[in-house]
Amino acid sequence: MVDHAQQLADRVWQRHNPRQRLIRFAVLLATVMVVFWAVRDIDIFWPWVWDAPNQISGLGARMWPPSGEGLDNIIGALIETVHIATLATFLTIFLALPVAYIAAQNTTPNRACLWLGRFILVSSRSVNTIIWALLFVAIFGPGVLAGILAIVFRSIGFIGKLMGEAIEEIDRRPVEAMEATGASKAKVIAYAVVPQVMPAFFAIVILRWDINIRESTVLGLVGAGGIGVILQGAIDTFAWPTVATILIAIIVLVLIGEAITSLLRSRVL
Repeated sequence: MVDHAQQLADRVWQRHNPRQRLIRFAVLLATVMVVFWAVRDIDIFWPWVWDAPNQISGLGARMWPPSGEGLDNIIGALIETVHIATLATFLTIFLALPVAYIAAQNTTPNRACLWLGRFILVSSRSVNTIIWALLFVAIFGPGVLAGILAIVFRSIGFIGKLMGEAIEEIDRRPVEAMEATGASKAKVIAYAVVPQVMPAFFAIVILRWDINIRESTVLGLVGAGGIGVILQGAIDTFAWPTVATILIAIIVLVLIGEAITSLLRSRVL
């Protein structure tokens, strides 16, 4: 009995058994091989990588001190950037909510509508905002309209997916109670579904508006309006002090947007 107790005391506890350790080692080895394969095939010019610190310090020296020249134009472009994000978010609400309704399993009219809604959501999220902007610049020409539509088409997938999940998580009892009284479909949605998803709706829209402000700052790099147009022009003309001023302005704008969204979320939720 004493020998058995001594054997138990001498046994070393191990979190994983030999089979689990072998599987974890195989996964780690496969991950390392994939990363090595990716790094080898992207053809990095390593001398430029090693010289990057010198280039960064040189660029920083050319950008300092920031220039106040054209500050009025920069402020005007920042305001335009906010307008792009705000209008795009507002338009997205009217397009994303119907898609969310048909993409939710408990509210979709039929399977065809369910898969149509999910196809729209996946398509919207699969294409980056810059790609949407390039497409709409080619269609409508350079300008704010292309930027607004690019953000709208990108935001539909974000708002629609999260709202669809919120609809699927509602309590079914109010819905069933109203259906039992013979209420119409519109009344069931208005009085049983909408009140339950309103907190999530406001939180999602506020979050997306904050994201859209960040994304609208780079749309001008492809000609879709906003502060990015001035930034691209300053880079093309090697006006590095102006570039520094624009970057500082973008950071300040993003921080203000973050503060506003935090305040709104604390008031709404």
